[in-house]
Amino acid sequence: MTSDSQPAAASRPVFAPYPVLPEPSKTLSDPAGLLAGYLDFYRSVVLRKLDGLTEAELRSSRLPTGWTPLQLLKHLAYMERRWLQWSFLGEDVPEPFGDRGPGQRSPEEPWLVAADETVAQIRAFYDQQCARSREIAAAAQLTDRAVPDPRFEGAVPSLAWILFHVLQEYARHAGHLDIVRELADGETGK
Repeated sequence: MTSDSQPAAASRPVFAPYPVLPEPSKTLSDPAGLLAGYLDFYRSVVLRKLDGLTEAELRSSRLPTGWTPLQLLKHLAYMERRWLQWSFLGEDVPEPFGDRGPGQRSPEEPWLVAADETVAQIRAFYDQQCARSREIAAAAQLTDRAVPDPRFEGAVPSLAWILFHVLQEYARHAGHLDIVRELADGETGK
C-alpha cells in the first residue's frame, strides 16, 4: 500500500507510451485523406494525453464538472460508434449511448464508467470502435449520405459532415485533456 492507502498499482502509469502520429502532409489535398489523417492524428493525441496517468488519475476528476479522463475515453469510443455505425450505416448497435447511464441520451448527462470496467477494457473498446470507423469511412465516399432516420430532424448528413463532426469532437476533447494533464502532473504539449 502507498501512504494514501491506495494499492501500489494505482500509483503506476497505466498506458505504455503512445506516439503521437504526425499531422497529414501539407501537400495532401485529397479531402478523404485529410479527414482520415487528422482523425488518426487526434486519436493519437488523446491516447498520448492519457500516457503516464495512473489508474487513480484516470478515474479521478480535477474539474468542477466532474468528468474523468477514463470517462472521456469511453465517451469518444461511443461517439465514434454512434456516428459511424449507428447513424451513418444505420446498424442496430446495442446501447449507442453506453457512455451515459441506461436510458440517458442528453449531452448534458454525465459520462459513466462502472466500477467494474477496467482501463484495459475501455481502451480495447476504444481501439475497436476507431478501427471500425476507419473501415466504414474507407468503404464509402464522402458524398454518401447516412441512412435516413427521424433523429436527423431534416437533412440526412453526408459522410463528410459526419467525419468533420467527429473531428471537431476530437479537437475539442483533446484540448480538454491538455488542461487535465497539466493539472495532473504539469505535462504540456502533445
